[in-house]
Amino acid sequence: MGNKLLWILVIIIFIPTIECKRILGKGCNSQDLIGLTSFKAAIHIDTSGRLEKWVGQHCCKWDGVYCNNRTGRVAEIRLPGFLSTSDFIAQTQMEGWLSPSITLLSSLEVLDLGGLISLAGTIPSSIGFHLPGLRKLYLYTNNLTGPVPESIGKLSRLEEIHLHENLLSGSIPVSIGMLQNLSKLLLYSNELSGPIPESLSNLTNLVSLDFHGNSLTGHIPEKIGALQVLEELDLSDNLLSGKLPLSITNLTTISVLYLDTNLLEGEIPFPSSSGEMPLLGFLRLHDNHLTGSIPSNIGNLVSLQRVSLANNGLEGSIPSSLGNLSAVTEIYLDGNRLAGQIPSSINRLSQLMFLSISNNLIEGPLPSEMSSLHNLQTLDLSFNVLNLSSIPKWLGGMPSLCRIFLAGAGIQGDFPEILRTTPSPLLELDFSFNHLTGIIPEWLGSLTRLYSLNLSSNSLVSKIPITVTRLHDLAVLDLHSNKLSGPIDGIFEIVSRFSEGSLTYIDLSDNGFSGDIEQIGTGPQCQIKFLNLSHNYLTGRLPGSVGRLVSMKSLDLSYNKLGYELPESLANLSSLEKLKLQRNRFTGQIPNGFLKLRALRELDLSDNLLVGRIPDGRPLSDFPSSSFSGNRGLCGKPLSPC
Repeated sequence: MGNKLLWILVIIIFIPTIECKRILGKGCNSQDLIGLTSFKAAIHIDTSGRLEKWVGQHCCKWDGVYCNNRTGRVAEIRLPGFLSTSDFIAQTQMEGWLSPSITLLSSLEVLDLGGLISLAGTIPSSIGFHLPGLRKLYLYTNNLTGPVPESIGKLSRLEEIHLHENLLSGSIPVSIGMLQNLSKLLLYSNELSGPIPESLSNLTNLVSLDFHGNSLTGHIPEKIGALQVLEELDLSDNLLSGKLPLSITNLTTISVLYLDTNLLEGEIPFPSSSGEMPLLGFLRLHDNHLTGSIPSNIGNLVSLQRVSLANNGLEGSIPSSLGNLSAVTEIYLDGNRLAGQIPSSINRLSQLMFLSISNNLIEGPLPSEMSSLHNLQTLDLSFNVLNLSSIPKWLGGMPSLCRIFLAGAGIQGDFPEILRTTPSPLLELDFSFNHLTGIIPEWLGSLTRLYSLNLSSNSLVSKIPITVTRLHDLAVLDLHSNKLSGPIDGIFEIVSRFSEGSLTYIDLSDNGFSGDIEQIGTGPQCQIKFLNLSHNYLTGRLPGSVGRLVSMKSLDLSYNKLGYELPESLANLSSLEKLKLQRNRFTGQIPNGFLKLRALRELDLSDNLLVGRIPDGRPLSDFPSSSFSGNRGLCGKPLSPC
């Protein structure tokens, strides 16, 4: 009896294996083989080398092809572009077309051709009729065009659809609402248009829904709240209009809700009571047309970590219940019409790292309770009606604060001394559009970690302190519209930790700077993209070393007293989009090399002493005569013939 039982077990264990080998030994199912070879034939470049190994009849042994052990039919094609093993990580690609013959693989359950970058063609329109067992469809990050086929609604076993980052167009098919097993639907970053079908509310197993970065119109489905297990909803960056559906409050498992950058209007309908949306951690409603006030019980969203309501039409005061958001790290309320004072309850936000309430109607004084925000790193209160007169002393003692934006805050007097010794190294400072007077202090050079400094539109006098050369990380310097004077050499002599310099943006316009500009391009600062020295008293020549600034996009030296010939090396600035040299004393001819400035979109050489023929050809011929007027010696198109 025991021996008989042993033989039965042997038969049970080994017969399926023998059967599998027998099936595989026969080679590939003829229909599957045609489908696979047709797919391979449509691909002319495969940088992974996988397809070149597709030879012979035994397709179940091919790279990326997996067969059902029982039937021998191809069940999975896994050829993702991103390959990761214990030894290496590589991004591969396939160039060619997605052959419609892929639908011959009628037992297919998984189709993964995601991230191949250059795979073109369309999703076969008949896909729903031929792949009844398909569970996962990954065609993301390719160059696929055309519509999402209506027949996709017949793939009743589909669990995941990943079609994001393609060039798909047309509308989202209504039939998608028939896919009851769907848990992930990702169509973002395509060119889809039309409405979001109401049938989507039937997908009660949906966990992740992402349509962002398309051109979808119409309203958010009124019954969106029926998606009871939905955790992530991203409809941002579309053209959606109408009000936020009341049913959104029924999304009890939602943790990510991104509806920003649309045309949505009306009031924010949630939370209407405590306990709603208890897991919501990330909320983005910015860049819409929302009105009304911030919900008074917003503090009931106890899991919120990041919230952005910026750039809407919200009014009223900031509710004190905001202080209940104990987990929040980032709050963006800028660009609204919020009024009143910042509530003192804000001191309870112990995790807060970023607070932006700029461009509102917030009044001073600032609550001293803010000083207890020990984790606050960035504070932006610019362009309100704070009328601070001076910066509160406690602000200079906040332990983590490294980015301070107080533009248009009514600050008066000298540059704030309290910033000389802050607990945390200052990285960004913006005190533009205030009433600062006096000098830029020498101790500014001790702020060696400073990345961005904006003191524009004040009444500062004096020279730029020589200590500016110690600002080794400085990338953005904006001092325009002050009463500064003296030379500007020190700016270009800042020795950066980076081999080609750190400065990318310099605006010293509308001041009283004098001297020459011989240092431009000679020092370590060679990554400058924006340079505006206009409306000063600069003299001398524009040095040939300017040609080293090959990243330059905008150069404005207008309204100075610069002279001599224009350097040929300007032709090296192939990225230059704006060149303004008007109202100077430049002489000689316009260099022929200017014809190499193919990116040039704005040019003004007017009111100089230039002579000779304007070089014939684009881009110079594209500019109006006003770009060259006021040079009595110039001729040729677009001016009078020579």
